[in-house]
Amino acid sequence: MAQRTIDTRPGVTLATTAEGEGPAVVLLHGLTASRRYVVMGSSTLQRTGHRVVSYDARGHGASSPAPAPDDYSYAELGGDLTVVLDTLEIDRAVLAGVSMGAHTALRLALELPERVGAIVAITPAFDPVEYADPGRLARWDALSDALRSGGIEGFAEAFGLQRIPAGWRETVGRALRQRMAVHEHLDAVADALRAVPRSAPFADLHALEQIECPVLVIGSRDDADPAHPLQIAQRYAELLPRGRLAVEEEGRSPLAWQGGRVSKLIAEVVTQAG
Repeated sequence: MAQRTIDTRPGVTLATTAEGEGPAVVLLHGLTASRRYVVMGSSTLQRTGHRVVSYDARGHGASSPAPAPDDYSYAELGGDLTVVLDTLEIDRAVLAGVSMGAHTALRLALELPERVGAIVAITPAFDPVEYADPGRLARWDALSDALRSGGIEGFAEAFGLQRIPAGWRETVGRALRQRMAVHEHLDAVADALRAVPRSAPFADLHALEQIECPVLVIGSRDDADPAHPLQIAQRYAELLPRGRLAVEEEGRSPLAWQGGRVSKLIAEVVTQAG
């Protein structure tokens, strides 16, 4: 395993891990997560002949904060991804991203399609119709304020674990606290909680119709993961010319939480991409 930092413009340093040899797979985590939380600790990809690159997005994990509180837009996130590819001399990669990471991957496929061999879009949630809704933004702002004033426990309380079905509540609460504990700059995560939801990775869902590479969309059933509605994942898969949908069986834990299964699905997509 090779760990290094990569400097992007303007002045952001990304904590990066690269391991394994073979076709390049770049893992992109979601908002408030870190590079540990894409395939959930699975090493299947590395063991099966893949070069796996993961990094903490700006302001997350061990990466440095953005220069300004608003510098967490998808333009900047996509720019960081391009610098990572350039620095590691990866001409073309399979991108696997969760939520914010999925949107970043899809944006890059629209802007630089020659750099993207295929995508695994895990629990996408961006809906152009609702993203600017004042009530939605107020909920994100409340999470930001709670993290800034009350730390991880304040964030957990504002998250509303009581709204999660009882069967999943303990698991979700434990995972939430664990992923928040890895951040070195909680104020930067609080900034991202305001900025990312106000940014659009693309203007309209019909932009997805322009993406020509294979895309596997991994959805989650709404009982365990209501923040990432299954109907949005289904809509993405329908609009993408080479899109298909995968989702867990009824009553099972979300497929997105099953690192080993997600890794195997990514490996299948790598083969499909050639």
